[in-house]
This record gives sequence, structure tokens and C-alpha cells, in this order.
Amino acid sequence: MASNLSTWQPDENGLREIIQLLKESQSSDNQVQRDVQTKLEQLNHHPDFNKYLIYIMTRCKAEAETTRSLAGLILKNNVRVKWDDFHASTQNLIKTECMEQLADSSALIRATIGILTTTIVSKAGLKTWPDLLPRLCAWLDSGVMEAVDGAFSTLQKICEDATEMDSSYGDAATPQPLDVLVPKFIHFFSYQVPKIRAYALACVNCFILHRIAPIQPHMEEFLQKLFSLAMDTDAEVKKQILRAIVTLLEVQPDVLYRDLNSIIGFMLMRTRDDDEMVALEACEFWLSVADNQVCQQALIPHLPQLVPLLLERMCYSVTDMVLLRAEEEEDEMKPDRQEDIRPRFHKAKTHSFDHVPGPAGDHAQPAPDADDADGDDDDEETTEWNLRKCSAAALDVLSNVFHDNLLPVLLPVLDVILKSPDWMRKESAILALGAVAEGCAEGMSGHLPALFPFLLQCMQDPKPLVRSITCWTLSRYAGWIVSEDPDRYFKPLLGLLLQRVLDSNKKVQEAGCSAFATLEEEAGVLLVPHLDVIVRSLVAAFNKYQSKNLLILYDAIGTLAESVGHELNRAEYIALLMEPLIFKWNGLRPDDKSLFPLLECLSSVATAMATGFMPYVAPVFQRSMQLIERSIHEQNLFLQHPDLHESPDRDCLIVALDLVSGLSEGVGSHLEPLVINSKLMLAVQHCIRDPVPEVRQSAFALIGDLAKAAFNAERPFLNDFIMAMAQNMNPEQLSVCNNATWALGEVSIRLGADIRQYVHLVLESLICLMNRPNTQKTLLENTAITLGRLGWACPDLLANQLHFFIKPWCHALRNVRDNDEKASAFRGLCMMIGSRANPLELQDFVAFCDGVASWISPDQELKGMFQQILSTYKAAAPAEQWPAFMEQFPAVVRDRLQKHYGL
Repeated sequence: MASNLSTWQPDENGLREIIQLLKESQSSDNQVQRDVQTKLEQLNHHPDFNKYLIYIMTRCKAEAETTRSLAGLILKNNVRVKWDDFHASTQNLIKTECMEQLADSSALIRATIGILTTTIVSKAGLKTWPDLLPRLCAWLDSGVMEAVDGAFSTLQKICEDATEMDSSYGDAATPQPLDVLVPKFIHFFSYQVPKIRAYALACVNCFILHRIAPIQPHMEEFLQKLFSLAMDTDAEVKKQILRAIVTLLEVQPDVLYRDLNSIIGFMLMRTRDDDEMVALEACEFWLSVADNQVCQQALIPHLPQLVPLLLERMCYSVTDMVLLRAEEEEDEMKPDRQEDIRPRFHKAKTHSFDHVPGPAGDHAQPAPDADDADGDDDDEETTEWNLRKCSAAALDVLSNVFHDNLLPVLLPVLDVILKSPDWMRKESAILALGAVAEGCAEGMSGHLPALFPFLLQCMQDPKPLVRSITCWTLSRYAGWIVSEDPDRYFKPLLGLLLQRVLDSNKKVQEAGCSAFATLEEEAGVLLVPHLDVIVRSLVAAFNKYQSKNLLILYDAIGTLAESVGHELNRAEYIALLMEPLIFKWNGLRPDDKSLFPLLECLSSVATAMATGFMPYVAPVFQRSMQLIERSIHEQNLFLQHPDLHESPDRDCLIVALDLVSGLSEGVGSHLEPLVINSKLMLAVQHCIRDPVPEVRQSAFALIGDLAKAAFNAERPFLNDFIMAMAQNMNPEQLSVCNNATWALGEVSIRLGADIRQYVHLVLESLICLMNRPNTQKTLLENTAITLGRLGWACPDLLANQLHFFIKPWCHALRNVRDNDEKASAFRGLCMMIGSRANPLELQDFVAFCDGVASWISPDQELKGMFQQILSTYKAAAPAEQWPAFMEQFPAVVRDRLQKHYGL
């Protein structure tokens, strides 16, 4: 591609004007910046403006490199937005100049050319620039240091961003890009300049994870050259070597097995590296090792070295201490900086059930659902991933691999460190105790009685960071604490945690409040005798907390409401809690992100306080409606004019819908007049079509809740709502499907026989969900409840389909606690059985008996229905066969059927 500068030259006056504008744009004066921006936007309409920008960057070498680089970055943005609109001559000029000037003496300009080149490739693709890679390879072979640096800087950016490096490139006989580049990159592993070695390693690392095939023919050479760099002293080279090994361990571990023992030794050495970022890269290895059984076995002899090393690296570094500003012992009066307040994301409402071990010999509790897991075990104020966090995570992972077998290695080391006079070492040991709480739970339970008094003392340590980490660690053992003697464990911890909630240090407040919320979840009704001191402590925190910790306080209050339920519906608690909550509510703007956790809190509080929340229902409902309507309006504006408006954040809409759900659960039919006199149903009609799944999820939850609280308001819209439910029974969008299925069950109970006109729309989907392999537990339970309720409303339509779902149906509900929803479903099952022309097949009847035995105390009506069906089937069976039939059940099922139903 020939240079176009032979045919195009800039006008000197225009060139000077643009250069002057670029210089002025770096002014600290905001008005000057605005004026310059306006002029640059005007110039952007000039057909040759982009040619001036490339000329300034590559040819005006007398100008400051910051000015030249700025010209390149403006050009990059123009390329990103409207490259296809550039005249061909402009495109050719830019490409030519990028390649010819890649060896610029300025590292900043070389980097800017690389960024610009990568942007062009991402917009137009490599195939539209066929001489790019050959030109870059020629620069690599030139021996000119600036050229090699510029070419590698560009190649690394292309490797990081491009998606076509391994796609078809020319005809079959044409070498593919990576076939040529990979061996060249490997060749440069031994280059004399460390920066180039690091570039070469980084380029290959880009392809190990997702496109390893082109590396395979060169794998032996790659590994040989990689391992030959093991003792390289350059920090960036070390990091790239470590990344390569960690990624290979994830993608193709077998190539490392023969050298695994040496690699583990190398990783131990690098985890000790004085450069924290190098040590962090090495520490990632221990997280990956845990997923590989071969590596796990190889690691066992090294645990006595690894575990103390991880403990050492869990100590706060000097950098950490600067970031934490830990010298501020009492900082509660210091306002938070905006950047200190992490964004919080609302988790839309999902309907689920409480469980008990099943009586049919299935006494192991099901594993928690993935979407129930709370991964927020972060004990740090700094959100950046660092060596301390990675080391703690590695110890956590190792404890989940080796479980109690890790303790003989860990505990003797911990015992020494916990007694250290160095508070930072002691703090790291307390962190370690928390890190192994899950993986070594059984083994640690024998040591906790001795450790507990020591940890209680640490909650009162003079050092804030010791107090805060101890709160977190004790919260990790909350399940054990609430299962032991409350006078010895739960009560002392509760008292000290409430003190830490009101600590004078903000970080301790945060840790104390978060730990208390965890304890609340585990303790449940154990909290009730202590509600007075709990509520007063949480209310007192409103007067101490700055913005960031208020969000955690809202969570703690919401969790308290969920844990103690209607016990909160007492006049003194309502008065104490609602005054600060409503004060905060009234003081927040609709677009304030702090509103979301407050709305979540109010939703839980409204549900728990029930009719006690009545004085606040109308204003809370009205403001919720304002938020819903405002969000929908903003969404409509964006859809109509996407060039003028940003896509609105849906969190506000979701959390407002969930708050109305909370109100309906709390005050029930008292909400109906407010719903009838509002536009809520029209808003819900909009939300069930929203492209964002979480909006639909909350909308369906609200439809289900309003079926119980405001059915008269909902009924005119049910045709639309049920159609949407049928369209959203897709288990790939799990939570949406779950709530749509549950809401259908609630609506069918209210509609009764009128639901029959919709059964054909949903029955096949429900039966498919019931029989789908590996369907999530909560979705199975809700599907079963809804099928049962449809069977209650129109048993004749479902009776002949019962064979297709009765076995998974009974199995899904066997571990659900006795409740009204389960009862309504089983009534439906009994009515379907009674409507059948033919009796159940033997295995279907076995499933029914198993389901009946899951009941602890059914109401008299339901028990009578069970009795009638069981007696009928027993009477129809040959008497001599009945004892053998009963023998197939586990003893607990057989005993319950014989005791309650005389079988």
C-alpha cells in the first residue's frame, strides 16, 4: 500500500489551528475545554479532519508527544464510531502511516499507533488489511529496537482483541495467521531485551485459553522455552510465565504432569517473590490445582511448605495498609468518599419453600441451589483482588479439597501465629480460621470451644482490623454457634457483635453489621428473646453510620425481619424502626442508588410487620408507583430516541415491584383499594414483556402475590398475564420460569374452574418441566404445586395425564414442609386420582403412598381424602399380596402409613 502523502498535504493554517486546539484541550480550565470540544466537533465534519489527525500523530515530531498522542486517540474514537464512512483514500492513508511510523522514537506514539491499528482491525477485520501481519512480522525481523517494540506492542493488542486470528484466512494453501505467528513468538522468548520477551509470552498467552490448537504443533518447543525462563529476573516476564502455566493447567493439564513436581516447587518460590504482583500470579496456581485430581495428589507432600507460605502472604502488606488508612482508629465521623461506596445489585424476588428431611429414607438434605449461594465473604475494604485475598481464597479451596486432613498441617502453625505479639500476624491467622470454616467444619468443631473465648477477646482488640476480621471469622462459624449451648456461645457473641455494630471505626461497623446479618440468618427464632436490645442497637446505628455502612445496616434490618417474621409486629419495634427508615426514605432522590437497599429492607419489614405496617402502606405504595412509572417512562424514551437517551437502569423498577410484593404479603387485602385506584396493573402488563429477565421475574412474583391480596384488581388483566406465563416457562431462564410457574398456581386457585380455558396452553410445558433431568429443586417444587392446583380446579382435564408426572411430582414435594400450598396441591392430586376411569398403575400408587407419608400432620379434610384413596386401593388388592407391597417401603414410610391410615 503506497503512502498517500505524496498526493495529499495538509494546509499549514488548518494544521496550526488543530494543533493549537489539541494543546488547549489539555488545559485545566473547564470552560476552555468545553470551547475546544465544540470546535473539534465542528472540525469533525470536515472531510480531511482525520487525515490531519494521522498527520499530526505520525509526522509532527517537533510537537509534544502528548499532543501527538491525543491526535491519535481522537482518531481512534472516530475510527471506532464511523470507520465505514471514511473515504477509501483516508482509510489507506491511516493504514499506511500506522505501518510506516511504527518505529517512532516515542514509546507513547508507538503505543498509540498500536491502539489505533487494533481499533481498525476490530472494526474492519484482518482480511481487509492483508499486508498488516506481514508488515508487522517484517518489523519484528528488522533488528531495530523501536520497530520490534512497536510491532510487538501492536501484535499484543491485536492478539488480545481480535477474534479472527484462527479463522479461515485466504485459500486453503495460504498459511493461517497463527501458524506463522506462534513459532515467531516462541522464537522471541529468548530475545535479549526483557520487554520483548514479555511481549512474546503475552501474545502466546492470549491464545492458550480459547484457541490452543495452533500452539499444539509447537507445544514441546513452547514448554522448553517457557521453562528455560524460570529464573528470569524481569517482573513482567515472570508474570507472563506464571500466567502461561496457570492457564495450561486449566486447559491442557496433561502437558504439565511430567514436570508437575518441579512446577509446584517453582510456584512455591514465586509465591514468595518480593514483587507482590508476581506473587499474586503464582498464588492463582493454587486455586487451579484444586480442580485437578492429579495435581491434588502431587500437592500433598508440599502442604507443609505451602500452608505456612499462604499464611505468611495473608498478612497485610504495606500497600494494603496505606489503602486501608488503618491509622484512623476512630473515623465514624468522617464522611465516605463516593468512590468508597460499592454498587449494590438487587436480586429479584424468587418464590421457594422450606424443607425437612423426607420420611422415605431420604434424610440427606439436598445441596443448596446455585442461585441461593452467597459468595460475598469479602472481608476487605479494598475491592481490588490482591495477594492477601488470593492467599486466603487458596487456603479456602485447599480446605475444601483436603478437608480435615489439612488441619494437622495448619493448626500447629496457626497456634504459634495466634500467640504472636505482632497484631498483623495475629490478624492473618484469624482470617485463616475463617477461610477454612467451610472445608474443615467437622474437624474445627472440636477446636472451637477452646478458640471461642480467644476470638471473643479479639473482638475487643485495640486494633480495628483485628476486631473486624474476628467478626467475619466468627460469622463463618455461625451455624455451629447457634447449634451449641446458647448461654456459652450465642448470647456472648450476640452481645459483642451488637457492640461492634456500634463501633467507632467504620470498617469494624461494616464487619460487625455484616457478621450480625449472617448470624441472624442462622439463628432465626433464637433472636426473639433479644429483639429489644437488637432493635435498639440497630436504630442507634442510624446516628453513627456514614453512607456506605447504611447500606449494610438496611440489609441487617431486612434480614432480621425475615428471620423473626411477625415477632416484629409489636408497637414498640414498629415505632423504633420505622421512624429512621421513613426519614431516610423521604430524604433520597429517585435516582439515588442508596434507595435500592432501603427498598429491599422495607419490603422485608413490611412483610414481617404485617398489619403493623398499615400506617405506612399508602405513602410507600404511592412512592413505589412513582418509581415504577418513572422507570417505564425512561425506558420508553430510550426506545423512541436511543440516540438521545441512555438505556435506563432496571434495578429501580425491579426493587419497586418487589416492594409492592412485600406490601401485599404484609397487609394482604388491605392493599387492594390502592391497587384498584392506581395504574399498577398496566405497569405489570408492560413489565411481563420487558426484555430484561429480572424485570419479568419480579413482575410474575407480584402477579402471584396480588392474586392473594388484590385479585379483583388483577382479574381483568389475567388473559394477558397467563399468556405471558405460558411464554415464559423456559427453564433456561430459571428464575423467570420459576416465578411464572408459581404465579400460575396462585391464579388458578383464585380462578377455580375458569382456569380450564388456559390449561391447554401450559399443561405440556409443566409436564416437560416435571420430567426434565436435573431441573432445579425450587422450580420442580413450584411446578408440582401448580400442576396440583390445576388438578384441583379442573381434575377431569388432568386425570388422564397423571401417569406422565405423578412419580416426579411426589418426589419433588416429599421434602417440602407441611404448608397451605402443599396442601392445595395434594388436594388436587387426590381429585385427579378420583376422576380417573382406571386405577393408578402399581408404581404410580407407590409414588402416591410415598407422597402421603411425607405429611407430618395434614388437616382433617386432606387426611380424609388420603384415607379414602388408600383404603380403596387396599380393598381392591388381594389380601395375601398387601404385606409384600408394604414391605417395599422404608420403615419410616411404612410405620407412618400404618399408624395414620391403618394400612
